Amino acid sequence: MSEAQTCALELKDLRKSFGKTEIIRGVNLAVQAGERVAVIGPNGAGKSTLFNLISGRFGATSGEVLLHGQRIDGKKPYEINRMGLSRSFQITNIFPKLSVFENLRCAVLWSLGYRYTFFKFLADLEDANERTEQLMEMIRLDKKRDVLAVNLTYAEQRALEIGVTIAGGASVILLDEPTAGMSKSETARFIHLIREVTEGKTLLTVEHDMGVVFGLADKIAVVVYGEVIAFDTPEAVRANAKVQEAYLGSAVADAQAGGH
Repeated sequence: MSEAQTCALELKDLRKSFGKTEIIRGVNLAVQAGERVAVIGPNGAGKSTLFNLISGRFGATSGEVLLHGQRIDGKKPYEINRMGLSRSFQITNIFPKLSVFENLRCAVLWSLGYRYTFFKFLADLEDANERTEQLMEMIRLDKKRDVLAVNLTYAEQRALEIGVTIAGGASVILLDEPTAGMSKSETARFIHLIREVTEGKTLLTVEHDMGVVFGLADKIAVVVYGEVIAFDTPEAVRANAKVQEAYLGSAVADAQAGGH
């Protein structure tokens, strides 16, 4: 089986310029189905821009993005989502005035083919309601079923967003700094949750917490000045002199000094 057939996500010479400034400089990356990949790098390296290119928020200046072998560069975010890629954002992106159940059900409806069937009573949609109940249990919010999202703790809101992200059954999940702002105990629980809900899926996550990176990722892609300077297992990346010089040494030093 060829790499093109087995790759869940592939970037080929991907570039993005804003005016005369090139932010992403010829990124090549091949992520296999089921792999968990952490994207790391210093602030301003281009990590969020890379996510925006993959998910269709930005159009690429040149290069290709392939999802299961099909090109998705140039497509709109909702079209990419329907093809099986879903992402969360750095800032929690949920409906604050809807309950946990209602947030999840909104995300489930489209994936089950209901589209804009306003004439149907939502309470009668047994398959959607059943899937929503399953998601609530999966993200450990079943006891908060009728609580408005605005009244959840920060960690619970992030868990709800994870639920919304996976609700459509996407096979490729992008998480943008999922543990940002969490305490150490919340982070530890969240790593376990992410592992559980993305089982069997392909995961890309941007993350600054090196404890999360080494605890979650099968592989690490190191982005510096818009280029991937290393893509390998956590052990190999940790030992890579080029990575240590460009980024990892300072990140580990910061963590040892008490930074998160």
